[in-house]
Amino acid sequence: MHYSLEKVIALIGARLFGHHLDAQIDWLLTDSRSLAFPETSLFFALRTKCNDGHKYIADLYRRGVRNFVVGTVPDHYEELYPEANFLLVISPLKALQRLAERHREAFSIPIIGVTGSNGKTVVKEWLYQLLSPSMVVTRSPRSYNSQVGVPLSVCLLNEQSQIGIFEAGISQPDEMQTLRAMIQPTIGVMTNIGQAHQENFATIEEKCLEKLSLFKDTNILIYDGDDPVISDCVQRSLYTGDLLAWSRKDADSPLFIHTIKKNETSTEIAYAYLKKNYEMTIPFVDDASIQNALNALAVCLYLHISPAVIAERMSRLEPVAMRLEVKQGVRGCTIINDSYNNDVNSLDIALDFMSRRPDQNGMTRTLILSDIQQSGMNNEELYAKVAEMVHSRGIDRIIGVGPQIAAAHSAFTIKKRFFPSTSALLESGVLNEIQHELVLLKGAREFNFEELTELLSLKVHETTLEVNLEALSENLNFYRSFMKPETKLVCMIKASAYGAGSVEIAKTLQDRGVDYLAVAVADEGADLRKAGITANIIIMNPEMSSFNTLFEYDLEPEVYNFRLLEALIKAARKQGISNFPVHIKLDTGMHRLGFNPKTDMPQLIDRLKHQSALIPRSVFSHFVGSDSPKFDEFSAQQFQLFDEGSKQLQLAFSHKILRHICNSAGIERFPERHLDMCRLGLGLYGIDPIDNHVIHNLSSLKTTILQIRDVAPGETVGYSRKGTITRPSRIAAIPIGYADGLNRHLGNGHCYCLVNGKKAYYVGNICMDVCMIDVTDIPCHEGDSVEIFGDNLPVTVLSDVLQTIPYEVLTSISERVKRVYFQ
Repeated sequence: MHYSLEKVIALIGARLFGHHLDAQIDWLLTDSRSLAFPETSLFFALRTKCNDGHKYIADLYRRGVRNFVVGTVPDHYEELYPEANFLLVISPLKALQRLAERHREAFSIPIIGVTGSNGKTVVKEWLYQLLSPSMVVTRSPRSYNSQVGVPLSVCLLNEQSQIGIFEAGISQPDEMQTLRAMIQPTIGVMTNIGQAHQENFATIEEKCLEKLSLFKDTNILIYDGDDPVISDCVQRSLYTGDLLAWSRKDADSPLFIHTIKKNETSTEIAYAYLKKNYEMTIPFVDDASIQNALNALAVCLYLHISPAVIAERMSRLEPVAMRLEVKQGVRGCTIINDSYNNDVNSLDIALDFMSRRPDQNGMTRTLILSDIQQSGMNNEELYAKVAEMVHSRGIDRIIGVGPQIAAAHSAFTIKKRFFPSTSALLESGVLNEIQHELVLLKGAREFNFEELTELLSLKVHETTLEVNLEALSENLNFYRSFMKPETKLVCMIKASAYGAGSVEIAKTLQDRGVDYLAVAVADEGADLRKAGITANIIIMNPEMSSFNTLFEYDLEPEVYNFRLLEALIKAARKQGISNFPVHIKLDTGMHRLGFNPKTDMPQLIDRLKHQSALIPRSVFSHFVGSDSPKFDEFSAQQFQLFDEGSKQLQLAFSHKILRHICNSAGIERFPERHLDMCRLGLGLYGIDPIDNHVIHNLSSLKTTILQIRDVAPGETVGYSRKGTITRPSRIAAIPIGYADGLNRHLGNGHCYCLVNGKKAYYVGNICMDVCMIDVTDIPCHEGDSVEIFGDNLPVTVLSDVLQTIPYEVLTSISERVKRVYFQ
């Protein structure tokens, strides 16, 4: 967007504190970590349950930002920020939303609003694929559908936009009215209605009606007319616009689906629109994709795109990649794979994701970028903007692919190479020279950047552990919602972050502003420091031989007895260290490690007071059974012991000593015992320790089918002839075994994995590197994906079969299993 500051003030009704009305606003900023263009950015200091944007003003001013929308003007602002403009409003969030609303009103173009429980992003992206060849489409980036994401999306509308597509997501009542005011859709699409975000609604009908309120003023509403809940709620909503309810049952509906024929890799759809018959084929066979394609079909027909053009474009629909993948690359590289689509907005998000990664020993940052198509800008303007983005994000080198970006090579002033095609790049040998670099792959579909991903990714194993970094953030926010904003948080990432990989998890948590990370031993902490982690790190089990590592890498040890305390004091004094932070552990009933709060406190205080090498930063203890009400009486006794002992320690010192005792279950069940800080462990990884349900699944263990063979009744499968076949069977071999962390006790039919969503039980003994599964009743082929646990098969299913806890299953995943991280 391009607004003068004076115009922004008028649009949001702000009161100006400052004297620099000549400022130009081109970028809206709500997250200080995403800053790229300080001179023309307008920062909205949003207040949330967990954070307050106002506390980042000083840092942003230092980095060059001069324009701020605030709920409170900083004290002495004229002295501290003499060049700044502060736009005072009642609520910065409401001001952001009001700006988007006013911006939207400047455009009299079709706007498609998409909502529903699932499929919003896919429908939006497929509509983009179907419409963009013939018009300039502005759409929500990725899944920007929240109270903050929607205004940022709507403000992307510009003079080139010919149609807009924005998705809207809600999680509680009365949220949609605000989104409707900003999107102001003329065409409405309701994808479906399901259980997502049901927890805040009394009934599914209440949630459906709330979602339908997005379409109150649209010209037309598109939905599945066979869905009884949606159809009933449409009638109850008193919707006054036109309806395009497609149906597989009602031949009188305006869009009637005659037949749906699934082939091996595609689906043929015969339909009638306004009583005329047509056909199309989509390259997908799953039910969700078929429903999403039918919603997109209805929109295209309403927009008067010819059925022949629709059929041609539908046949070329591409899967929607809603994630940025981080993979281990060859020759010491790290690969960020976003090679599924390419436009200015998604490039900005990918560059932001790349720039937030801590610098690893000066690793070169390389961008491999294809031509950007359907931007609505001329090439000179487009690549000048791209070059500005690339330079501001600290990219060291660009490799351009395509005739358009090659023609604009002079816009880039960093190290650069350009090639007319992907094949030319592959043939050049340039990729073989890349080593110890952070590489972002960003390419439009037609450039087939999958070939580059394949060449640059490290091939180690058919089995992967996929780690959803967004789920990690969701779990973090879930537990933060129980806490006061001022309560600090320690995140446990010991045991390689419960099998998920400590470095990537630590990077995400550091980016989310957690106060402390905690690992078991000093070497784990040193590895994090070497990977660029700067957050405070607690060492829960410091060894006597690790003191030099602690001091060298600023790792803060737990101290649990006098022997360790004396050794640390001696080691610190020897190196001339003073006031080195330590964390004092009290044993209140676990009887594992810790000082006795009844008998040890006078001696502990006396020793700490009469030395200057160490300083107590926190004092803590562990609940024995905070996850169960049957231990509540004992938990109360523990807390009383800790409260008394920790207060004694605090009274002996003038500085603040943080007190903490609550773990994941304690955060939920004992809000009155949160004190200064809480510790988040298993809950961070998506398992609620109270009832073992999955909050947001973080880790998915997947593999592929190596071979399928027919086995006759009476034959056996595997070692020791344990897997006896009782019927004609199809047995698949998959490359995962007990050396990868798949417990042998799951074999012989005791548990199952999922193949194409169906249960496939383990047959015979699980081997070291391979196991066998029964796929007799499952349509599948060699190369198909297999889910060991994940989004569709909770890890708790495996832990229940094994009569253990999810911790054991998660931490058993071998290091040889490749971790793939995605955002």
